[in-house]
Amino acid sequence: MAGTDHAGEFAPLELLYQDEHLVIINKPSGLLVHRTDLAKGEDDAVVQRLNTQLGQWVYPVHRLDRATSGALLLALTPEAARRLGSDFMSHTVTKVYHALSRGHVQEAGVVDYPLATLNEEKGRSRFKIEGTEKDAVTHYSPLARFEAPIPVSRYPTARLSLMEARIDTGRKHQIRRHFKHIFHPILGDTRYGCRHQNHAFREHGFTALRLMLHAHRLSFTHPFSGARVDVTAPYPADFQDLLSYLYRHQTIS
Repeated sequence: MAGTDHAGEFAPLELLYQDEHLVIINKPSGLLVHRTDLAKGEDDAVVQRLNTQLGQWVYPVHRLDRATSGALLLALTPEAARRLGSDFMSHTVTKVYHALSRGHVQEAGVVDYPLATLNEEKGRSRFKIEGTEKDAVTHYSPLARFEAPIPVSRYPTARLSLMEARIDTGRKHQIRRHFKHIFHPILGDTRYGCRHQNHAFREHGFTALRLMLHAHRLSFTHPFSGARVDVTAPYPADFQDLLSYLYRHQTIS
């Protein structure tokens, strides 16, 4: 489970912003946005937890992968959900992600690479490709580069980049698939990542290594007041601990 308190009940979610129309949380890694038929037997999910925590129904207007942490926006009324959903569809919401990726990325770039639709197969943990490819655009830039004393395969050290990504589209696993496409897969990604690097970090002591992708910031125009809402989600402990380890070692500026 993504987290329980000492009484065995699900721990409250961190609220980053709340008013009478919407709420933004810092979603933990490992937590589903809502229960589905593909996750039978699981009682915990963001929607169900927030229903109890806030004492009212909430409506998700976008999604984060289960393993992705960070800023998640939910509406508190059907009308707010409709307006926010329209904003997401028209790409007026700024979504900024941070990721730890394999290799040293030297400069900013854009991945403009169409992606086929992925649908999870019922009762299985794998996806099948359906339909035609759709446009997908990801802007990325390196924030820092690291070289850690962790042997990876035949290499004596592990090279990583802290990356910022902004997406113009919202295809399933878009950042993960695009970073794999440019040969800089995300650390901890068991589907699109580098198994040698993932294994090396787990063997080095990061045994609970998960997908190192964090929804760092959300920025949008409030659907009722017209004010600008700009919220940053702090790194969770596992992401921050790994970053702290990398910064303590040789950092490539």
